[in-house]
Amino acid sequence: MSGAAQPGYAPPTGPREPTPARRRSHWLLAATVAWAVLLGVLTWVSVRDDGPTVREQRTLAQAGPVVDRAVGELVAAAGDRAVALVPDRIEQGCTVTPLLDGATLARAVEVVAPGADPRAVLTEISDRLPAAWRAGVRVTGDGPRLRADAGEFVLVEGRPAGDGRVRLSVRTGCRPVGDGYRAPAAQGGPEVAALAAALRALGTPAAPAPVLVAAPCPGGGGPARTARVTLDPAPAEPARALAPVAAGTVLFDATEGYAYRQGPVIVALAGTELTASTGCGG
Repeated sequence: MSGAAQPGYAPPTGPREPTPARRRSHWLLAATVAWAVLLGVLTWVSVRDDGPTVREQRTLAQAGPVVDRAVGELVAAAGDRAVALVPDRIEQGCTVTPLLDGATLARAVEVVAPGADPRAVLTEISDRLPAAWRAGVRVTGDGPRLRADAGEFVLVEGRPAGDGRVRLSVRTGCRPVGDGYRAPAAQGGPEVAALAAALRALGTPAAPAPVLVAAPCPGGGGPARTARVTLDPAPAEPARALAPVAAGTVLFDATEGYAYRQGPVIVALAGTELTASTGCGG
């Protein structure tokens, strides 16, 4: 039979050439490596920049003691510097899940250090914090920033606050409220008497009643306490007025503020904020 194609029959064709398995495996390997690299980069960015994430819907009531202890650790880390506790702030209205509203809790400590390098102050405090917090200070376009994880998804940050102050903040993410946050009891102590003496010296004995704030110190000590009042207007010549009360124990006298020690209490005036505080150092 001749090799010519017969009418009505298609010429015979062989099977399609399969895609080489080696080429497919190379593509799969490249895609896997690229995906692993992407995941690694995203994880590194998240660990560096993202705040702690709340898991298991831990409530604000459960997070409160962690925040309070973190504030005490910050006070202790500030050492002999003038510090003042800031009243807690609870912000309602965030969303934990589409069906559950929540709230965030924030507390803060202000370190008054006129003339000091904020980065040096933050670094000094960072070095004294618990190793488990993995605290560190980095320089950003907005200045030095302290960042640490106090555990239980509670974030600690620190930054310059102007007027010779450094602000250290502790905050939770959005949490179910639960039984709510209860601030540590803050009873009057020597700081209340020291604040009253400063108000008399400034000629404002009728100032509003002070706000009392407290936090537990590490190791069961303390608590650290602050009595604070806002003056309106700010005193014209605070250094001259407070010098007799300071009695030679001035910690700093600068444009940004004035502070002195009265026994275990540090009295500080920064702008319109007058505070009297006992720290965690005794």
